[in-house]
Parts: sequence; structure tokens; C-alpha cells
Amino acid sequence: MGQHPMPAYHFLVEWGGTRVGFIEVSGLEITTDVIEHRDGADPNQAAHKMPGLTRYKNIVLKRGILKGDNDFFNWMNTKNLNQVERRDIVIQLLNENHEPVIIWRAVNAFPVRLSGPVLNANTSEVAIEELELAHEGLIVLVS
Repeated sequence: MGQHPMPAYHFLVEWGGTRVGFIEVSGLEITTDVIEHRDGADPNQAAHKMPGLTRYKNIVLKRGILKGDNDFFNWMNTKNLNQVERRDIVIQLLNENHEPVIIWRAVNAFPVRLSGPVLNANTSEVAIEELELAHEGLIVLVS
């Protein structure tokens, strides 16, 4: 029997707060800019391409709101002028034995946006809060 892709619903986030249960993590993305250049005397009519800056998408953490839990808000409020509390964030995709299969480490992360829930009297959904994090690098480890 062949291997199957890992399901995306069994994961753990270590972010320096008291709760590690999240309903969604997004933004695990690395891109490299492309620099195009061409010398005017080059007989080749196409531009040459080379890698440029590496960029990391912001990571978004979503979780249900619990009474008395202000961890997201407290971290967001560590910003003072150009200073903010930075943390390494570790996101682990887990197998059926709760062991990490892939680990993403976001380096020097800090909060840049905190969103409260959408309140709607016509639904029976859970109140969700969302924290967006900027960071300076994404390290990917495969077990």
C-alpha cells in the first residue's frame, strides 16, 4: 500500500502563550524575488534572471475566544515606539502518534494585527480571534 499525504488538521503551535490550541494557521510561505537584467549590447533579446531578496509571508493564527484569556492582546501591547517583544514561533504538523513530521520555525516574530470575532446573531459559530505575525525568517525541518 502506498503512502498518503499528511492531513492538515493535526498540528501544534508553540508561541510563548499559555494556550497552544488553534483552529487555523496560515502564511507558511517563502518567496524569492526575481531580478531581471540585460546589457544593451547583449545579442540575446531576453533578459537574464537571477534570484533576489527572500520574503516571508506574515503568519496568521486563529483560535476560539475563551473568557479571561488576553494573551494575544497582551503581546500586541508590548509595542512601544520601535520596540516590541519578539518570539520564535514553532508550528508542528503531527502524525497519528502526535509526533512532529514537519516543523516550521518563524524567527523573531512579533504581532502586527489583532482581529476580534465577527459577531452575528443569526449564526451558531464560535467567536474567533486572529493574530497576524511578521517575522524575519522561516526555517523548515522535516523529521
